[in-house]
Amino acid sequence: MKYLCFNGHDRKNNELFCNVCGSPFEIIVDEKYHDKILDNYPYIKKWINLGEVTTPVIGNGDLYFKLDYYSPTFSYKDRGSRTLISYLASRYDNHNLSINEDSSGNAGASIAAYGHMAGFNVNIFVPETANAMKLGQIKLYGANIIKVKGSRDEVQNVAMKYDGIYASHVLNPEFRDGIRTLAYEIFNQFEHMPDRVFIPVSAGTLLSGLFSGFKHLLDSGEINKIPEIIGVQPEIISPLCSQINGTLFDENNDKSSVADALVSKKPVLIKKMYDIIKNYGRCVTVSENEIITARGDLALSGILTEYSSATVYAAYKKLRKHGKNLLILTGNGLKTNY
Repeated sequence: MKYLCFNGHDRKNNELFCNVCGSPFEIIVDEKYHDKILDNYPYIKKWINLGEVTTPVIGNGDLYFKLDYYSPTFSYKDRGSRTLISYLASRYDNHNLSINEDSSGNAGASIAAYGHMAGFNVNIFVPETANAMKLGQIKLYGANIIKVKGSRDEVQNVAMKYDGIYASHVLNPEFRDGIRTLAYEIFNQFEHMPDRVFIPVSAGTLLSGLFSGFKHLLDSGEINKIPEIIGVQPEIISPLCSQINGTLFDENNDKSSVADALVSKKPVLIKKMYDIIKNYGRCVTVSENEIITARGDLALSGILTEYSSATVYAAYKKLRKHGKNLLILTGNGLKTNY
């Protein structure tokens, strides 16, 4: 495995941005797929464990749901946090060392839990509008919560400059790389891969990690094609879909969505996200009413998700039915306070 920036330059000293072109880094997987999922991460010497399990798939016929909130902190982000924190714990003496993360909620809770288990002092920087339920969860894990007035970019800037290690779930390639496990689980749970996989999209960690896992399976000869990836965004916060579909989006607008985990208006991974969706999928937007209705429909069928997860069901209902569909449900509904 090796670290390359999005334009193919080598990483020198664990920097987050390439010194040549300024783009973020990713981990390039150049080994064959291993049946034991964690063996696909040779750079992790010792894993931090919080009781992770393979998340269940339910459904039949042409519609399936992967309940990826069946995880220690009730969010798919645990896949990335476990990998990143395990990596950092192997590199640093954790005693009295602080790690800093900026998050609107789910990633903050996940980093807080795994960081605490690894022995780090954890600082979570959040926007003033952060979900109160998720802040309560972060606090339970013993993290220090620091509220920052302003945009998500301003929250990130404060976190990056704070004393300690910047454990970003967006910029640290180990976090995104941890999401590969989702693709491996899907491969193991289906005799024949789904034709379409629906995911919510915001900062791009889920999209880039899932694609990396699918590509690894393809390059290893385990699958013969990558499923069509349907990226879903709220209409009012849709920077990727706007680029893909040629519509206008004002990144400086002050609108907010009920899908409070999908708030990234200027995602730093936008080029990578664009390339993946342009070549391997499509981008769909859903209205606030469609999100609310979809969440209610899921709840009445026994599946309680947060609004951000319900976006994928809203998108599925809008599209023409085709083949076998898998919807990734990323966050538990108990994280939502209304």
